[in-house]
Amino acid sequence: MKNLLFVLFISPMTAVVAQNHPVLEAVSRTLSAGEADGLARYLADNVELSILESEQTCSKAKATEVIRNFFQINRPRAFNPVHQGASRGTSDLYSIGNLVTSNGTYRVYVYLKVIGSSAVVQELRFDRD
Repeated sequence: MKNLLFVLFISPMTAVVAQNHPVLEAVSRTLSAGEADGLARYLADNVELSILESEQTCSKAKATEVIRNFFQINRPRAFNPVHQGASRGTSDLYSIGNLVTSNGTYRVYVYLKVIGSSAVVQELRFDRD
């Protein structure tokens, strides 16, 4: 019964919070526009970055450079969020969406670490859709 109450009442509320979070909205806009420097404002000091098979944990500056290079090769045309929500047991948020680029579509996974009233991108993944 408790699980049913959670699913009926709490889960929809976390989805609404995620959809209206200003950092998730800003990240979606910067992805859609291909603005690596704009995206950098929301990155954590150290970011887990995965582009196709290349995975690394890097500084904000290095991540920005790698993302800028990715955007130069794959010019973004639109980012369409498909699913957003809250991580179970924490206030952290995530968004999964499709990034349409000049070279095809990528599935993008964004994980936000929520700290008080602010949030930073802790993990960013680009996979071929």
